[in-house]
Amino acid sequence: MSVDPVPPQETPPAEGCIAEAHQERPDGGIFEHPRILLALIAFGGLMFAAFFAARIAGF
Repeated sequence: MSVDPVPPQETPPAEGCIAEAHQERPDGGIFEHPRILLALIAFGGLMFAAFFAARIAGF
C-alpha cells in the first residue's frame, strides 16, 4: 500500500501553474448595496401605509 504525499483534506499543488494566490472579493449579491435595499423596503412600507390612509380618508 502506498502512502499519499498529500493528506485527503488538502489540494495538491498544480503542476505548471505560474499564477500567484490572490484573495477573491466575496460576492455580496443583493447585500452589495444595503442602502438601496433598505430604501426599497421603506418605500414599499410607505406605499402600503398610504394605501390604508387613502382608504380611511375616503379617496
